Amino acid sequence: MVDSNIKKVLLLGSGALKIGEAGEFDYSGSQALKALREEGIKSVLINPNIATVQTSEGVADQIYFLPVTPYFVEKVIEKERPQGILLAFGGQTALNCGVELYKSGVLEKYGVKVLGTPVQAIIDTEDRELFVEKLDEIDVKTIKSQACENIEDARKAAKELGYPVIIRAAYALGGLGSGFCDNEEELDRIAEKAFAFSPQVLVEKSLKGWKEIEYEVVRDRYDNCITVCNMENFDPLGIHTGESIVIAPSQTLTNSEYHKLRALSIKIIRHIGIVGECNVQYAFDPQSEDYRVIEVNARLSRSSALASKATGYPLAFVAAKLGLGYGLFELKNSVTKTTSAFFEPALDYVVCKIPRWDLGKFRGVDRELGSSMKSVGEVMAIGRTFEEAIQKGLRMIGQGMHGFIENKELVIEDIDRALKEPTDKRIFIIAKAMAQGYTIDQIHDLTKIDKWFLQKLKNICDIDNRLHQCANINVLEADLLREAKIYGFTDFQVARALGMEKEMDIEDATLAVRAKRKQMGILPVVKQIDTLAAEYPAQTNYLYLTYSGVAHDITFESDKRSIVVLGSGAYRIGSSVEFDWCGVQALNTIRKEGYRSVMINYNPETVSTDYDMCDRLYFDELTFERVMDILDLECPKGVVVSTGGQIPNNLAMKLDAQRVPILGTQAKYIDNAEDRDKFSAMLDRIGVDQPEWSALTSMEDVQVFIDRVGFPVLVRPSYVLSGAAMNVCSNQDELERFLKLAANVSKKHPVVISKFMQNTKEVEMDAVARNGEIIAYAISEHIEFAGVHSGDATIQFPAQKLYVETVRRIKKISAQIAKELNISGPFNIQYLARDNEIKVIECNLRASRSFPFVSKVLKINLIELATKVMLGLPVEKPHKSFFDFDYVGIKASQFSFNRLQKADPVLGVDMSSTGEVGCLGDDVNTALLKAMLSVGHRIPKKSILLSTGTAKDKAAMLDAARTLIEHGYELYATGGTSRYLTENGIENTTVYWPSQEGQHPQALELLHQHKIDMVVNIPKDLTAGELTNGYKIRRASVDLNVPLITNSRLAAAFIHAFCTVKVEDLAIKSWSEYK
Repeated sequence: MVDSNIKKVLLLGSGALKIGEAGEFDYSGSQALKALREEGIKSVLINPNIATVQTSEGVADQIYFLPVTPYFVEKVIEKERPQGILLAFGGQTALNCGVELYKSGVLEKYGVKVLGTPVQAIIDTEDRELFVEKLDEIDVKTIKSQACENIEDARKAAKELGYPVIIRAAYALGGLGSGFCDNEEELDRIAEKAFAFSPQVLVEKSLKGWKEIEYEVVRDRYDNCITVCNMENFDPLGIHTGESIVIAPSQTLTNSEYHKLRALSIKIIRHIGIVGECNVQYAFDPQSEDYRVIEVNARLSRSSALASKATGYPLAFVAAKLGLGYGLFELKNSVTKTTSAFFEPALDYVVCKIPRWDLGKFRGVDRELGSSMKSVGEVMAIGRTFEEAIQKGLRMIGQGMHGFIENKELVIEDIDRALKEPTDKRIFIIAKAMAQGYTIDQIHDLTKIDKWFLQKLKNICDIDNRLHQCANINVLEADLLREAKIYGFTDFQVARALGMEKEMDIEDATLAVRAKRKQMGILPVVKQIDTLAAEYPAQTNYLYLTYSGVAHDITFESDKRSIVVLGSGAYRIGSSVEFDWCGVQALNTIRKEGYRSVMINYNPETVSTDYDMCDRLYFDELTFERVMDILDLECPKGVVVSTGGQIPNNLAMKLDAQRVPILGTQAKYIDNAEDRDKFSAMLDRIGVDQPEWSALTSMEDVQVFIDRVGFPVLVRPSYVLSGAAMNVCSNQDELERFLKLAANVSKKHPVVISKFMQNTKEVEMDAVARNGEIIAYAISEHIEFAGVHSGDATIQFPAQKLYVETVRRIKKISAQIAKELNISGPFNIQYLARDNEIKVIECNLRASRSFPFVSKVLKINLIELATKVMLGLPVEKPHKSFFDFDYVGIKASQFSFNRLQKADPVLGVDMSSTGEVGCLGDDVNTALLKAMLSVGHRIPKKSILLSTGTAKDKAAMLDAARTLIEHGYELYATGGTSRYLTENGIENTTVYWPSQEGQHPQALELLHQHKIDMVVNIPKDLTAGELTNGYKIRRASVDLNVPLITNSRLAAAFIHAFCTVKVEDLAIKSWSEYK
């Protein structure tokens, strides 16, 4: 029975995307809002993440772009008066906030009912001690741990538990001071380090090397339970499940093991009293069939998004309905449309999830994987064999790999050690070990990865060896080629294995293999994800391609009504949920205009890969080969490459060469904007200014250029994928160091060096054009000066501090560029502006990261406009008055440095933020304050530590420092900053750098004693000494959870905002109230 008193429900989102809490909550929240809408219940959403699909029109009834914190949520409850609240759809952020509101009595005060899992059950699963007690009541085994106050106790505990043990410092974030010990000697060493961080240390029995298994379980209020999916980790216990390759359904459990753990999962969630969905994680020892429960998450998690996509069972949707009071037997499975939601899915395929790391973007980061998560995104591959799925997945991550083998040679000194200590490259080290003749047993002993998986990987190597023995493509047998394709080999891998690179360009070789394959009739078939293993007909167009099969599961109309949209692939730093929003908006528009919408994407966290977002979803690779396989079958009217970020954009030229109809701007113009040389030449031709640059092929040329323009310069190697991308070099020493890193400068790989402009504003123009004429545009301005990547910068829209003249010129130049490149569809141009000089940095002929932000602030959906233009439909130009409004939007960036041990939290020209928020306000200060609070900054209570870099930065911070003193703050400052403040009559206390030993007060000590509420640390330059002192302070503030700002312009703006505006005075207004 559904509770009929509930007319309005509040849903808490998860805020900005961060490591450990990313796009999967956009997906689960969107599903829940869909379920509420279907029931006719009004929904209110609080989520400051403006780039998500759930914060778009038509998803929730009211949207508040506010921080998900108890203070703001209470204000919204007071205003909106909802009857119910959903806490399980916004990750840990929403859960913690909900528990706090429950404990403080706010929910009771306003009569708000928690829908779904009761709060007490959430607390029972979150609190370690309560959780163990609860499971002891039903005799379920958990991992035993003992809390110790000193080294003596720790030794005793370890003896009782038996070695090996794991030691964790209690109350320490991100696994600080934890480690594995095999004997007492190691215990003493690690325990000493742990006690340095924390008064209490937990000693646990180590189960390192056991398997990690997970079950997704659903329960309704009538106590009906089903398990939807079970998964197992490729890596053994000891690596966070978000860091491991995951296989679903589990492959190495026997039938009895599977049923034993399934029965336990149901017993556990019945006892805890979950309503909706949760996951149970086990450690399992295959030798003794012994198990331990690791944890239960009483909310939708990362793995529930994966389970939904892997089985086609929409967990979040069902969980929301169960929270409203339905029983499982009353719901239809909205994917199959015929069976009830009470059936357990059965899979006739294997799914493989692989994480994507971007550790290369961070200076000094620790690459070893462990119990703390570091990955920024993930992919999901579907295949009929494990080999096919894993090879597909390794290509999808987008780290320049072509599968399990036939990759660039990895250089590794000590293979044994590399196998023992897991890093983000371990799977490729296994391939290398196999090539060098390691046996499966040897690899198993070093990695503890199940032999079943290793045997399958060995199969891939065996086929590769057979291909190598083949003299050339003409004697390649059809059987061997077919077998290679079944095992997930691409045409590229086959060409490389046959040694065709020696005779021709690898791209031509790949096309030759493709032609040969088609001539032999070796083609992939399209299969439906059939949630009940063909017992009932599935209705969904949820598809994947495989070579293990004989017939297609669907019929192709070939009526030229299909429009294919290429998705954005794995989330990574620089391309995440913003492009998913763009893709979904394009799909919606295509459907609305009566075309058949087709999506190709493989990211399980996204809304674009949801079963009802488009008419056909290909959950498959975005490689040239696979996209061509699909286009050969679909014969579409056109393909959209401009809404999925860089991946589809890079395919434009290759697809065009195969005569694929690309919608919008033509491929040759895309190339003209992407290719640095061609673009620059075009700007010179139309008389538009740009920073002085040069593409150089030798160190001598580099020197000549530098002597002419002087330091600092911006250096970027061309065509380096996901490697060291760009750097600003401010002296000779740095330049030489970076160029050694950046690859050998050569004729084939020139470096582009340009004059780096300091103290210059950066301005962006996002726009839509039709046949070279601009229809709609948005001009936004960065708060920071140029030199901070636009993805990391804080952006204000509309621009607040630009001369009218500057704006007029920017419009004029943009119009010239649009006309010259004959743009149809979305594009973005970045400008530098100083006084009245304007220079163009770059132009992207695709939607940019800021499209969702400017579309929502403007209230004009730029992607909808762009899609109509690309479809060739008539579009009206919005009236001029549309671009003039009385409020401000601020986009702020979310950083996840606390997860990236040892990385230096400093901003530069290479992007390092993992997500963003966008908040609206009646003026800059209110919008900025909401945005900064949304990304985890706190308003300091009393004391602030300043160390403000160069003379220019010191001057820029002077007014802010005065404001702080006037508002009763205490200032601490390091050497030079302290002198400067004193000379200017500003009271402060001098503190000493870590290198000034023996002098007090020490900056680090003050941080450790929690005497500082905010740190402003602006690096002067990148010399080694500056980096070590500043680095220690920056890193300590991140590790000790003290808000840190490393840019003077942003620091001054934030200080000004919290000194002039009180949090109590912030207006609580929904998106629709800003007019």
